[in-house]
Amino acid sequence: MDNTIQDSKYVELIYKVIDKKTGNVFSEIEYPVGYVHGVNDTLDKKVIAELEGRKQGDIIEINIDVEKIYGFRDESLVFIDKIENVPPEYQKVGTKVVMENSKGDPKEFLVTKVDNKTVTIDGNNPLCSREVKFSLEILLVRDATDEEMEAGGMIDEQPDMEQLLTMH
Repeated sequence: MDNTIQDSKYVELIYKVIDKKTGNVFSEIEYPVGYVHGVNDTLDKKVIAELEGRKQGDIIEINIDVEKIYGFRDESLVFIDKIENVPPEYQKVGTKVVMENSKGDPKEFLVTKVDNKTVTIDGNNPLCSREVKFSLEILLVRDATDEEMEAGGMIDEQPDMEQLLTMH
C-alpha cells in the first residue's frame, strides 16, 4: 500500500504550535486529526501543499505568518487594573475573560500577568507579535473509504485505542 499523501488519501496527524525564539509549545493536540487529502479543504492551502507527497511517519515544520492570521498587536486591547478592583476568579494567569464592546459584541481577553498590585488583561491573540512554527507529525496515510470521502475526513467520534497503541 502506498502511504504517500496525495488526493483521496485519508491522513491522520497531530500538531504543535511552537515559539521559534524560545521553543515553547503554545498549543498541541495529541488526539489525531483526520482528513481526506484533496477533498477536505479545512486546512490552510500552505499546509496542504507541504503535506502533498509526504509519508506516514514524517514530521514537518511550517512557519506561520501570525500577522496575516491574527493581525498586528493592538496595545489598546491591554488593560492593567489594581488587583483590589479585580474579582478573585480573574486573578490567575491564563484565565479567560469575556467582555463586550459598546455595541454588545463579545470579545475574549486573557489574564496575562498578575503581581501583588496589578492584573493585566490582554485582548490580543497570544500568538500576536511572535514568530511561530507549526510542527505536524503524520501518523497514518491510507486509501480513504467511501464514507470518509463523503465526510471529508474522520467519521468516528471516538479514537480507535488499539490502533493508537500499536502506532507508538
